[in-house]
Amino acid sequence: MLDNCTLCGSCINVCRYNALSIERAMIPLEDLKKFEGIIIWGELENKSGQLQFKKVVYELLGKALELNKELNEQISVAVLGPPGISALIDELFYYGTDIVYLCEHELLEDFSNDGYTTVFTSLIIDKKPSIVLYGATIKGRELAPRIAARLNLGLTADCTGLSINKQKQLVQTRPAFGGNIMASILSPYTRPQMATVRPNTFSKVKSKQSKKGIIEKISVKLEKQSIRTKIIEEISSKTESINIEDADILISVGRGIGSKENIKLVHELAQELKGTVSSSRALVELGWTKHPIQVGQSGKTISPKLYIALGISGAIQHLVGMQTSDIIIAINSDPEAPIFKVADFGIIGDLFEIIPQFLKLCRKNKESSL
Repeated sequence: MLDNCTLCGSCINVCRYNALSIERAMIPLEDLKKFEGIIIWGELENKSGQLQFKKVVYELLGKALELNKELNEQISVAVLGPPGISALIDELFYYGTDIVYLCEHELLEDFSNDGYTTVFTSLIIDKKPSIVLYGATIKGRELAPRIAARLNLGLTADCTGLSINKQKQLVQTRPAFGGNIMASILSPYTRPQMATVRPNTFSKVKSKQSKKGIIEKISVKLEKQSIRTKIIEEISSKTESINIEDADILISVGRGIGSKENIKLVHELAQELKGTVSSSRALVELGWTKHPIQVGQSGKTISPKLYIALGISGAIQHLVGMQTSDIIIAINSDPEAPIFKVADFGIIGDLFEIIPQFLKLCRKNKESSL
């Protein structure tokens, strides 16, 4: 076996002589049946001094409810944080949660890989879930692989699709080979099956006011010396304040804009529509825009009410980041551009003729409403 082999199994699938094989550790079928239920990491964030659950938690709950139509198992949320977070929990029950595992401790006030990995790993060992889901946030991408390594499990990162097959296994779909194909991944030999999912990939379910659930307080044992990192100071970047993930209207620009100077026209349109400007990866690589506003596989996954793609061809790496938008309008001079396959409305033509017409219409409507 070569040193750079990743044990993906691709060579086995194409070997016409069936001469290759990989020995994998397997849990006996009877033991696999002991694992049951879905646990979601209830990641918290601090917004304007107030702790709240990240939006992706509710999106994962929505997907869990869908998966549970095939499984009919318990849906739970693991909430880790400082004492006093129990006041936030009731809202989780309105979105389909059956049980909340409450893990409170002073050393969980600030996120740390050491502390959160120790507590969440112990919970998973104790509760034996069949599926564990995390948001593919900055913290989720840190925590999930640590837990997978602790438990000697597989982990599928940045999933764009989840489903249950006839064998009741979790089918985890994600872009592969640079985004050129969509791969469906199974974890048939180990439990739990673990995946991270990008924010805005799934829809947030509607509130169920009559839903009630159980809060189970977990005894947390943590020692200060076991946490090797400490937050000294938090510094917020001004560019990071542009959060395209929360925008209702996005005007996204691609290489078809021609030059950096022409992006001013896009900002004009965004101002008229009260929207936010985003971009494709190509413009970030050219240095015309910044990474925080990049949409796509290596940028951010967004789901606005309106997405306008200007001069974006629609490579699969970009499509996986924006195809869940409510309404997609694409403007491109190439009638064969892949972006038109996912667009609700497509305009074939020159950006520099179409955008000024858009601006005229916007200003005319604004004047008539005064």
